[in-house]
Amino acid sequence: MKILTRQQIEQLLSIPDTLEAVEQGFIAYSQGETVVPPVGSLHFEHPPGDCHIKYGYMKRGKYYVVKIASGFYHNPKHNLPSGNGLMLLFDKKTGAPLCLLQDQGYLTDIRTAAAGCIAAKYLAPKNVSCIGIIGTGAQAFYQLKLLSFATKCRKVLIWGRDRSKAEKLASHPDLSEWDCRIAPNVDQLAAECNLIVTTTSSSHPLLLAHQIRPGTHITAMGADDIGKQELDPQIFAKADKVVVDSRNQCVLLGDSSYAVKGGLIQEGQLIELGHVIQDPKMQRISESEITVADLTGIAIQDLQIAAAVFEAAES
Repeated sequence: MKILTRQQIEQLLSIPDTLEAVEQGFIAYSQGETVVPPVGSLHFEHPPGDCHIKYGYMKRGKYYVVKIASGFYHNPKHNLPSGNGLMLLFDKKTGAPLCLLQDQGYLTDIRTAAAGCIAAKYLAPKNVSCIGIIGTGAQAFYQLKLLSFATKCRKVLIWGRDRSKAEKLASHPDLSEWDCRIAPNVDQLAAECNLIVTTTSSSHPLLLAHQIRPGTHITAMGADDIGKQELDPQIFAKADKVVVDSRNQCVLLGDSSYAVKGGLIQEGQLIELGHVIQDPKMQRISESEITVADLTGIAIQDLQIAAAVFEAAES
């Protein structure tokens, strides 16, 4: 079994190849060409945290993956990253373990940001005036980095509950190509930005329906488990299109689940991203549309990025 460290993984990983692989994974998922069981979850109270176990395979593929990812939200107080984890890639014919990817959560961050980039590619306005980032952690950073593959806009407003963390993100040396400013509140961020990405572990809505102006696209990334929520459910009633990575998963958890359970929208109104990628009629067709992508993370993303890194290591 090959063992890859985070440093090796970072050297092997190609962002363009990852974006293509994750797109193909979403398509296969929505076509019923994958096997992705429900997510396994562990929840912790003291200190607060969670652990997600995701696993799956392509019916016509060579591998299956098991991914373990954790989030412990008091870790930054101890100078530790909140996220961690690893991936295991297996041979689908024999069950033999092929690769242990000791990525420390890096691949989860990248595949999650890749999904955000793909959603923006097909759903964001052609003319993005300003990008709004709600949240200040690792995922806020990676979402912004990968959005460079989806839009030419480099104007950014960042809002976080801790202004010092927002300022630290805005001044990150790896974001020097971006013109980052700090938003004093979410009201101003929503007023100025027509591409908004939420990346927090919030348990209550941060972005409200009355704040959303016509022509805005929202990608909600943070509510990946039961009890998490970033968007006002009324946003979904207001939206012209609601896109999800997995309809089955997003009626159970994530922001769209609140809107479905509250009767604001029907399950049938949720369009899977894999279908959007393939059908231009499901993509943004007007600069005035309000679109929402609720992305909770599915194992096919983990499979695709793990396989891409493994094959790069083998070549």
